[in-house]
Amino acid sequence: MMQTLLLASKSPRRRQLLVQLGFPVRIVDVDVDEVVEPCTPVEYVAASLALLKAKGYGTALADDEILVTADTIVAHRGEVLGKPQGREQAIAMLRSLSGDRHTVYTGVCLKSADRQVVFTEKSDVCFRRLDDETILHYVDQGTCFDKAGAYGIQEWIGMVGVERIEGCYYNVMGLPLSRLYFELQQLMRKS
Repeated sequence: MMQTLLLASKSPRRRQLLVQLGFPVRIVDVDVDEVVEPCTPVEYVAASLALLKAKGYGTALADDEILVTADTIVAHRGEVLGKPQGREQAIAMLRSLSGDRHTVYTGVCLKSADRQVVFTEKSDVCFRRLDDETILHYVDQGTCFDKAGAYGIQEWIGMVGVERIEGCYYNVMGLPLSRLYFELQQLMRKS
């Protein structure tokens, strides 16, 4: 039986990625306050937020449905970088990432009618040195404001700024597809 994935996310990137995996996807609303107390190690922040979103879905799941929740954070020099609150903060984030290495964590929660799996994937990203002209050009395109760390690896800034990556590319986009697919297969076998 083909499972329908209920994606609790407004991210068009996450929806597109799940569709590309070959699953039927339906977007669902989850209304939660995404504030989690800082924890150590930092990868638990992303997992905690994914779990919080799953708990916020109040509808019972059918046998052919799996709820997918996720949250992505960027960690740099001990600080968690969320979505920028404005142009100046986006510029500051990109300046801090310029010429340096940072880590992207995506926490994922998969929930069926009778089981739940929570995991975190980690990718390290190295940016080459970015001059202000490059940073301002990207920020002024306006696509950075809904992304942790103020950038999308699949966008222009990723093409010109990312020097190397260790880990899953799709994790940096917001959904670690290889691990997600494996975990979905395991969950469907047990259901």
